[in-house]
Amino acid sequence: MLSRAKIVRCFVLICVIGLSDAIGSEQPGPNSRSSGRCRQPNIVVIFIDDLGYADIGPFGAKAYQTPHLDTMAREGRRFTDFVVSSAVCSASRSALLTGCFNQRIGIQGALFPNAKVGIHADEMTLGELCQQRGYATACFGKWHLGMEQQFLPLQHGFDYYFGLPYSNDMWPFVPGYENLPKESQRRVGFPDLPLIEGNKVVDAEVTADDQKQLTTQYTEKAVAFINEHADLPFLLYVPHSMIHVPLYVSEKFAGKSGVGLFGDVMLELDWSVGEIMGAIKRHQLEEDTLVVFTSDNGPWLNFGTHAGSAGPLREGKGTMFEGGYRVPTLMRWTGKIPAGSTCDELASTIDIFPTVAKLIDGELPSHKIDGKDIRPLMFGAEGAVSPHDHFACYYAGGELQAVRDRQFKLVFPHNYRSLNGRPGRADGRPIEYQQNRAEFALYDLKSDIGETTNIAAENPAVVLRLQQAADAYRLELGDTLTKSIGSACRPVGRLNQ
Repeated sequence: MLSRAKIVRCFVLICVIGLSDAIGSEQPGPNSRSSGRCRQPNIVVIFIDDLGYADIGPFGAKAYQTPHLDTMAREGRRFTDFVVSSAVCSASRSALLTGCFNQRIGIQGALFPNAKVGIHADEMTLGELCQQRGYATACFGKWHLGMEQQFLPLQHGFDYYFGLPYSNDMWPFVPGYENLPKESQRRVGFPDLPLIEGNKVVDAEVTADDQKQLTTQYTEKAVAFINEHADLPFLLYVPHSMIHVPLYVSEKFAGKSGVGLFGDVMLELDWSVGEIMGAIKRHQLEEDTLVVFTSDNGPWLNFGTHAGSAGPLREGKGTMFEGGYRVPTLMRWTGKIPAGSTCDELASTIDIFPTVAKLIDGELPSHKIDGKDIRPLMFGAEGAVSPHDHFACYYAGGELQAVRDRQFKLVFPHNYRSLNGRPGRADGRPIEYQQNRAEFALYDLKSDIGETTNIAAENPAVVLRLQQAADAYRLELGDTLTKSIGSACRPVGRLNQ
């Protein structure tokens, strides 16, 4: 029996064929298929794990080359103030796929292998949004929104899935285990890492050698998906496992960067982007395809040379300073997004969901979402500004640590982790963070991207305005620090719910 999504896609195909017959002699030839403009846009989202703000060429990386991402920037648009909902894995992914602050839908932090919670069945994902319109949908990579079958991609809007159900370090081996004595190599309490295809475990014990192939496998499956579905609209979501530690790279890129393992992994991720963009070009879909390249959060700094760089930004992953939640972002859509352009306005991963809804004429869920339509920013409309009057900066545990608008950021006192200038190691093993206490502070992000100068005393009106915005967020979404429950939070999904 055909699924509802496949029935819809068949109907779309019949309509397209009928339209082609009606157009007759004016139907564009095989080398000008895009000029027909009778198809909905394809959506491709490439989501890198723990990518720092300065880890790719278009955002300042110099130690290694990222030629395919450089090309994407030349042919598309850089977003320099693009942020995530929370600077940690599961929370950030839930926000991208639902268009909601992670706090609203109950996903906090990073879900571990034994978690009995995940994304709720009532939440609409980007996959389900696209399936409404007859899209073929695929996810190849790290899911991290629940390990149990009811939480996996096939139950949440994706026709195809291949990847790890959670982070690649959530396995029995400690970082740098290859160089440790045998008796010290395994951690207590972590099961073997599984590789899943569809709903089935196809490799119950992922090894280090297996991890070396993940980037290649995700890429090959992504390209094959494009090849198979080039004639109908598709959503392709590629949430790479890299550059999350432990770092692994295939033999074809090992040692090629000349600057160590991190550089090698970045070369392979750049290659992956090139392969996906090449498949789009071969099928002459460049004018029909929106490609978004971004990250779930900033670099995991205490892993030293195995971590990336936040560049001019303060701190990294696990904090809501700019280095934790501002991520390098590129978008390309030939003929739609202005080539070689830059957007400095505030936008977010939560905006992708409602923006895609507008692009494909999809129906948004009846419940509230937090993202905004950013088509004017994407397309470079004259005078376009951020649709966000303010933005809540949450971290794991439901604590509202900061709130911001297009220019200013108000930080509330909270504990955060920091290296405090100490260098990390070079062997893939982390050093311990130190705990700091953030002061009540106001920063001008337009002139002080590094959050170095507290200007709260000189700007009482701005402070008051952002405090009022924060109070409204606390009433609606809660705040563990102030013990606010939140009147508009929805439940997390629970096993067998």
